[in-house]
Amino acid sequence: MSLENSERHAACLCGAVRVTIRGALSDAAACHCSQCRRWSGHVWAAIPVPRDQLTIEGAAHVRWYPSSAAAERGFCTTCGSSMFWRATGSDQIDVALGCIESPTGLQLERHIWVGDKGDYYDIADGVPQEDRQ
Repeated sequence: MSLENSERHAACLCGAVRVTIRGALSDAAACHCSQCRRWSGHVWAAIPVPRDQLTIEGAAHVRWYPSSAAAERGFCTTCGSSMFWRATGSDQIDVALGCIESPTGLQLERHIWVGDKGDYYDIADGVPQEDRQ
């Protein structure tokens, strides 16, 4: 589902990091891999945003953690909010759905890395599931 919206806003828990997203949003996904579960405390849900459609205010409060050779994760150094994920060399940044101000108008489109999901929950929402991404 692609939603046309000229501008959306997101923020960390304390408000030190504020994000403006311009343009259409699509491909809302929930990642169930072990790294994302550790990163978020459960399941990481995010939306990919091209870098040229994203403005980060308070970027001095964002720290990027290289979680693997393939990607890094961004969080607020003040409150610890997990906010961003980006693949090395990618032209987009995934923004956490939980940081986007409501109403988002978004719907989860897929579950990824379900082959690595935790054993303490089931996925029964009818949204398509992929063993990997």
